[in-house]
Amino acid sequence: MISLRHVGKVFRDGETEHVVLRDLDLEVARGEFVAVVGPSGSGKSTLLYLTGALDADFEGEAEVAGRRLRDLGARERATFRNQSVGFVFQSFNLLPALTALENVMLPGLLSPAGAPAPSPGELRSRSTEALRRVGLADKAGRLPARLSGGERQRVAIARALLARPSVLLADEPTGNLDATSGALVIELFHGLVRDGMTLLVVTHEERVSAAAGRVLHLEGGRLR
Repeated sequence: MISLRHVGKVFRDGETEHVVLRDLDLEVARGEFVAVVGPSGSGKSTLLYLTGALDADFEGEAEVAGRRLRDLGARERATFRNQSVGFVFQSFNLLPALTALENVMLPGLLSPAGAPAPSPGELRSRSTEALRRVGLADKAGRLPARLSGGERQRVAIARALLARPSVLLADEPTGNLDATSGALVIELFHGLVRDGMTLLVVTHEERVSAAAGRVLHLEGGRLR
């Protein structure tokens, strides 16, 4: 489901180069839950952004969900991100003026030009189902300010599930959560894996890495 081969990433600041990833290989099978750990600044988030086609400037080859990322133009990458992968971030990234349901619906309203978009009725139905899947169907009408941190993260996960992606990418998904809320998110991740979804999570937290089926360490630009 995820195949990275000889991937490299260099950030340039004037004449200075900072190598973040070097000759990196990664294979993640369908339905696998893989956690990537490593010190701050080791390139964990960069690895996630490359995998999700948020960053197209890299060396090597990347194939995700059956698509060779180097072959995708800007519009195709936008469609790929909208339909084939889901993203979950530490900061939730919910719009405060929108209800939980409206936040989940948002990606469907922002489908890239030329991409198939669900009808309004289908979009609402799928968004409601995504909230039900994360245990928040009864909170659909609440604004983010009236939700706990754990509930906001579960709304963010529901939003990531709207397009029914085959791959979910998560960047420190429990970093802002207490132990109880973090455990609910981890339990949700396990349910997604049982349903066949592929998860790649970068984390500093042992509770997340301990829940994964495989843990990889990113150091010196390489995984081990």
